[in-house]
Amino acid sequence: MDSAKRLSVIIPVFNEADTIEDVIAQVKKRPETGEIIIVDDASTDDTAKHLKQFEGKADMKVFYQDVNQGKGAAVIRAIAEVSKDFVIIQDADFEYTPEDWPIVLKPLIDDKADVVYGSRFMGTSGMARFFGHEMGNKFLTFVSNVFSDLHLSDMETCYKAFRREVMQNLNLESKRFGIEVEFTAKIAKARIIRIWNVPISYNPRSFNAGKKITWKDGVSALYHIVKYNVFSDSKKFYKKPWSEVLGRDSR
Repeated sequence: MDSAKRLSVIIPVFNEADTIEDVIAQVKKRPETGEIIIVDDASTDDTAKHLKQFEGKADMKVFYQDVNQGKGAAVIRAIAEVSKDFVIIQDADFEYTPEDWPIVLKPLIDDKADVVYGSRFMGTSGMARFFGHEMGNKFLTFVSNVFSDLHLSDMETCYKAFRREVMQNLNLESKRFGIEVEFTAKIAKARIIRIWNVPISYNPRSFNAGKKITWKDGVSALYHIVKYNVFSDSKKFYKKPWSEVLGRDSR
């Protein structure tokens, strides 16, 4: 069984006028792409003007947030719209390349995984990275692993691929970059979800080039790690019992 047209691609967008059309072009030419769901998070540049041409196109859905809420809010808005077998989140820049999708999707296609994390830290080649940013990501991953009891190598990665029914069974609420922590904590708490790590390439951009994550998001991530792993009611994490969603009992 191959992956042709089986992938829903979520693209959250905020002030990406310089790259959004090229990113969409890359996504559209991939054989895995079955539909593209774009949510513009109230951009203040010309992003919305670039997106107008894609409205009403086959296998494309474009939505606009009235006010800026954050990446998490845009992703949550898009999740309700996905209809294909698998789902991946694609940032609207060139830090992550769709050329890595076959690697990320293979465990899903082979029915070995329900969620796949594309790791930037598994020895892949690529541009030299910013030391502070990478160490920050590794530290957050370590803390997340301690609390979630998962052994991930890159919790903060954008490339998380899901079986559609798994993603849509999660009750999500984080509006900003805390969504990455929330995904991980709620997936881990289920104990029935099969999770894989695979290596991906990564082309980091600088803050001058539009990177939006700051040290404040790192502090927020720590808060969300504790919140979702320790102080939240896990009974409210999911819409349906996992045995009903996945058709198998807890491992």
